[in-house]
Amino acid sequence: MTGPRAFVRQAGAVSFATLLSRILGYARDAVVAGAFGGGHMTDAFYAAFRLSNLFRRMLGEGPLATAFVPVFSDHLAKREPQEARDFFQSLFSTLALVLVALVVLGMLGAPWIVSLAAGGFKSAAPGTFDLTVTLTRQMFPFLLFVCLAALSSAALNALGHYFIPALAPAMLSVATLVYVLCIKSWALDPIQGLAISTTVGGLLHLAMVWPLLRREGMAPRFRWNPRHPDIQRVAVLVLPALWGLSIDQINAYVDTICASFLREGSVTALYNSNRLMQFALALFGVSLSTATLPHLSMSAARQEWESFKDNFNFSVRMTLYLVLPAMAGLIVLAHPLVKTLFEHGLFTPDQTRLTVSALIAYCVGLPAYSLVKIVVSAFYARKDTRTPVRVATLCLIVNMIGNVLLMRRWGVGGLAFATAFASFVNAGLLMFLLRKNIGLLGGGKMARTLLVSGGASALMAAGAFGFLHLVPGPLAARALGAVAVGVVLYLALTRGVGMEEFGHLRDLLTRRKPDAR
Repeated sequence: MTGPRAFVRQAGAVSFATLLSRILGYARDAVVAGAFGGGHMTDAFYAAFRLSNLFRRMLGEGPLATAFVPVFSDHLAKREPQEARDFFQSLFSTLALVLVALVVLGMLGAPWIVSLAAGGFKSAAPGTFDLTVTLTRQMFPFLLFVCLAALSSAALNALGHYFIPALAPAMLSVATLVYVLCIKSWALDPIQGLAISTTVGGLLHLAMVWPLLRREGMAPRFRWNPRHPDIQRVAVLVLPALWGLSIDQINAYVDTICASFLREGSVTALYNSNRLMQFALALFGVSLSTATLPHLSMSAARQEWESFKDNFNFSVRMTLYLVLPAMAGLIVLAHPLVKTLFEHGLFTPDQTRLTVSALIAYCVGLPAYSLVKIVVSAFYARKDTRTPVRVATLCLIVNMIGNVLLMRRWGVGGLAFATAFASFVNAGLLMFLLRKNIGLLGGGKMARTLLVSGGASALMAAGAFGFLHLVPGPLAARALGAVAVGVVLYLALTRGVGMEEFGHLRDLLTRRKPDAR
């Protein structure tokens, strides 16, 4: 399938799988919050988890996967299945050996790594630093499994499979939920058991995509061929991209370092708020960029640049159409959402207020985070790695300056807002440079979507806010009602003005054929 309908259906498959995965993820976070609270133990756990997750984004789901897809798609476009298979198996084998070495080094060097990543823990509650070192060692093997799973998922996306690769990360949540609900009470050290369950979840993630690889004839076999020409092509793309595409993760970890110097619970509040914002980002921004990259890569491989521009324009418009109302809704519902999901067990109202302040600031940047993923995919589909690297470096500096200026006055909210501002700078510069490189991108259509969706989102937010505060009943019920009112109002408004994006979304949800409209 090609064209907007194929793109929307593939993005829809990723979104639905991501929705299931994120629901399990929030159940996991809520259970962990209730069982462990929001103090120094969870600060240590989330700092250690963010460290392994940072490497995961850099070596698995980030630049490596994005550099791999255009090269892999070249073989698919030329109908060279054997060459594609040899390339994938050679890269998988090389990556596995590199990751094993990295895991060993990471476990041995954990004290030094934690000193750099969360140095504020040395003066925090007694034992926080040592606990973070221990948990980091226990979670580093997670890196091996999830990076290999991410490479496998990228290959499956290029081959047209989206649902299972998008659902597989939910295995982390499944493993954690099983541990906390069924095993924790038997553990000698519950927080260390939580770290071990994370590694088990990574193994299950890889196991879930393995059968689909076998079905496609891509089951990994050991092929030690680091001089494979395609691996060298990927290496040329991935080395600078390690910095460029992972800027959002690096920014997040810079925030963690700064938060370790703020009041107790700040690291946990930053993590939980980022997770809530990431729900909308994954559901819309990441799913759309996941579906976009293979399309753009195939168009670039065939030198079909008008098709490239059309696919890019449509991706941006669908992203704005879906992300703007998500941003408005999350801002309006920030307090009831955090209170409902986390404020139970050892999680206090004060920790809720801390998390809400960061969530609102993060959500301001949601459109920018989503657009960066789409625009960077366009650069990588064209095998241009230098431009995103330069822009990303500038934006990292912007984020650091923002952290220093805002963290003392606004706490974790200031850290989150600095990240949002840096992402807007990132998205704006990348859009400008892409237009300069390949010509007009259909800015008129994008601007119309931005204005109409933005106006509809504002009206939607007003309706949801009114329902939340004027209708009596339990907070959770009012929040759900506000979500329903907001969704119906937004769809009605965008349908009323005849937005093309609404038509494509309707076709996907009703399985209507395009010519039926």
